[in-house]
Amino acid sequence: MHQPRSYCLMFCCLLSCLTVLPRLQGAEEQPNILYIMSDDHAAHAIGAYGSRLAELNPTPTLDRIAQEGILLKNVFCTNSICTPSRATIMTGQYSHVNGVTTLNGAIPAEKQHLARLMKQAGYETAMVGKWHLKKEPAAFDFYTVLPGQGNYFNPLFRVRGPQPWPKNEFRVAGYDSKHSSDAITDISLKWLKNRKQKQKPFFLMHHFKAPHDNFENAERYDWLYQDATIPEPASLWQRGQHGPLNKPLYGTSVGPRNERRNMGHHMFVDPSLSEEKYTRAAYQRYLKKFLRCVRGVDDNIKRLLDHLEQTGELDNTIIVYTADQGFMLGEHDYIDKRWMYEESLRMPFIVRYPKWIKAGSTSDAIINNVDFAPTLLAMANVEKPDFMQGRSFLPILKGEQPPADWKQASYYRYWMHMAHHDNPAHYGIRTQDFKLIFFYGLPLDAPGAVKQPTEAYWELYDLRNDPHEMQNVIADPQYQSTVKQLKQQLDQLKTEVGDTDENYPELKARRDAS
Repeated sequence: MHQPRSYCLMFCCLLSCLTVLPRLQGAEEQPNILYIMSDDHAAHAIGAYGSRLAELNPTPTLDRIAQEGILLKNVFCTNSICTPSRATIMTGQYSHVNGVTTLNGAIPAEKQHLARLMKQAGYETAMVGKWHLKKEPAAFDFYTVLPGQGNYFNPLFRVRGPQPWPKNEFRVAGYDSKHSSDAITDISLKWLKNRKQKQKPFFLMHHFKAPHDNFENAERYDWLYQDATIPEPASLWQRGQHGPLNKPLYGTSVGPRNERRNMGHHMFVDPSLSEEKYTRAAYQRYLKKFLRCVRGVDDNIKRLLDHLEQTGELDNTIIVYTADQGFMLGEHDYIDKRWMYEESLRMPFIVRYPKWIKAGSTSDAIINNVDFAPTLLAMANVEKPDFMQGRSFLPILKGEQPPADWKQASYYRYWMHMAHHDNPAHYGIRTQDFKLIFFYGLPLDAPGAVKQPTEAYWELYDLRNDPHEMQNVIADPQYQSTVKQLKQQLDQLKTEVGDTDENYPELKARRDAS
């Protein structure tokens, strides 16, 4: 007896759904996943990381998550700038592979792999807040996203609707103005309460705009830190032999060093002040505005945790907190990110899930953001596809020692030569003990890069003895064997990730001559 055609089609569709993704061995029930990411929230502006700012208690909620979960100390960005970092997180691929090397890049729906694979794995998916990947986030079941950077107050949002992307928009506003951190959290909470497929676990990417510059906090934080003196990094004043040897420092500054752009301009500091007073005033205003935005993020994360606790979902939800990169908070008289220096390179990464993770755990394993997508997929019991270049670090989160073949170094490349904050294009390697950087200073084919080259040079830092990168020892005779070894290791790493200089003859010539 033949079955009706409709029955056969239904059976085939069901079989396809069951077999579309390979599951990990010993798969267990899929937990909810709440992935929270802020913009430019440096790890050293989180109390749990124990920096000079911890005494200000900037992040009580994030500190609680760290106390109840795991804090990773050596998570690094592969390209410390907003759009490329987000593209790497969404694709599990380095910038040169996913095609997003600068702020000008975009990720279309067919490359929104993390969202697509989570949905195929049976999750109801949502993206709320800062997207910054230009194309419609169509791979998600639900989205409400800021256009570009978005506004800090009364933000405009783009949604799925009857008109083609990006024409479906609405504005959030309140009598006293609605701050973006509050508005983004309101939308996520509404989605969690009213989502349409509650029989499924959820995967929510909740992305704050804050604390990206220009910093604007909610009014209720206007007096926070008003009477405090924010601790200064020693390198704001004494920069030792940091940076290029026998050359002026590149990069925008806190004080008046960079006459074209510095934080004093942004903070409306009186230009007639002495250099010391100008720098100190700019730094204090800068950090207070930044940390007020951070507190707004932290308080809104508490709102999310409170909701999950009230609904009984907290301990069945993996809470991940990170930022799209680090940020320079006055170290070496720098502002912004982009650099391969520690404060810009390092990403915070904190995870809470009591079923798997021992409270108060930490790890020093080297991880970078190309590993995020494979790890989030592993949390959903899904094997990563071969086209993803990263590797799951879920076993490390669960307290296991890194496998013997775990990465011993992280590769970095900043492509957007001299754009916006005067950072030369560079690449390098970061191991547990050393950092070697080649500032090649060429725009190449990177969209938006400044066309004028800068002089090529190398920097080397001994992180064991100089964790704050005060001494560039590239020319020190005692380190020449280390330089040789690290250059070989860098070349090997570049080959492994598929970003060799052979693709750019001009770059290869500069490297060979250096």
